[in-house]
Amino acid sequence: MKKRIEVFLFIDALGWELVRETHFMERELPERRKIRMQFGYSCTAIPTILSGKTPSVHGHLGLFCYDPVHSPFKLLGLAHPLLRPRSFWNRGRVRNVLSKVVKKLYGYTGYFQLYRMPLDRIGKMDYCEKKNLFVSKGMAPVENLCDVLEKEGLDFHISDWHLKDAENFAIGKRLLEEEKCEFLFLYTAGFDALEHAHVDDRKMIHSGLDFYADGIRGLIGAGTAHADEFRITVFSDHGMTPLAGTVDLEAAVRKTGLVFGRDYAACYDSTMFRVHFLKPESEPLIREALVPFASAGRWLSREEERGYGIEREDRKFGDAIFLLNPGVQIVPSDMCAKPLNGMHGFDPDDPDSSAAILSNVPIPDDVNQVADYFGLMRRRIAELRELRR
Repeated sequence: MKKRIEVFLFIDALGWELVRETHFMERELPERRKIRMQFGYSCTAIPTILSGKTPSVHGHLGLFCYDPVHSPFKLLGLAHPLLRPRSFWNRGRVRNVLSKVVKKLYGYTGYFQLYRMPLDRIGKMDYCEKKNLFVSKGMAPVENLCDVLEKEGLDFHISDWHLKDAENFAIGKRLLEEEKCEFLFLYTAGFDALEHAHVDDRKMIHSGLDFYADGIRGLIGAGTAHADEFRITVFSDHGMTPLAGTVDLEAAVRKTGLVFGRDYAACYDSTMFRVHFLKPESEPLIREALVPFASAGRWLSREEERGYGIEREDRKFGDAIFLLNPGVQIVPSDMCAKPLNGMHGFDPDDPDSSAAILSNVPIPDDVNQVADYFGLMRRRIAELRELRR
């Protein structure tokens, strides 16, 4: 019998509005709070959760960033004229296969997907998640959760993000029953995919919530039977916003006549346009090109960037960022050719963007945003270490 076991369960895209509306796990996890989303996507929130650092420090915002000097895709970029017809190489299944080939050739261990990044631009792009963020030194030089746990010498388990959610629940429950761990961090990604496709289908969403509720109850049953004190905390990174409209920013920029890689460079993420002005005269032309979209989004100020934790002196994320209003998606984008029913990555203060934290023990008052989860886990790890003495 363990003195205490701590479980932290990360359910991707479990938004506060949905938790509040459905009273999700209210009896088992009565301590609950709305959490401010980290500006960006899951590829931004996950390193923030695992390190407590914002993108301005850990360097992850979009998956791709403009960096022709350090781009690992130069050969792929040079080969693009030979990859005909273009429509074939833009197909989703073909991109998935190509992504797997590139990932294996380059030895990437993190989440890697080419999505719809144009092959004539990719030779000027770098990719942020080359390493597995969940393992020791996976975010070096930034310290991550695994680094902390190894340093403290605890018996711990961090789930494998490659596995399906049901597998990670089963492994977590088995480890609790075998009393092999004091600290478990479980990551589940399936709910995010479900909401992207079915955010407006209440029956599908409630069925998904039932699956996670069953998994959580299984963990609680095993944990309480094998520890004097069992603590479980469930948290998310963001919510999901239903589709409200689309804009084609790429076509508008193309009409300026500016040349990508010479005059400007840009990433067309699903909810934001990140642009580098390579020539001073490009900035007014691009800003004017987006004037017709003023009702659909806004340019972020430097003060907003600072508040969102994304301001960097090297302007890695772009000289300027145009953020779409909640629900409006850039289509086509570097991510997809068609809009999704649900998307995240909008204004963190929009209600649908809010994340959630739920627990069977009190949540400290200083846990109010996604970056705060790391500090909470670190405190709980220190408490477990003290209990060993």
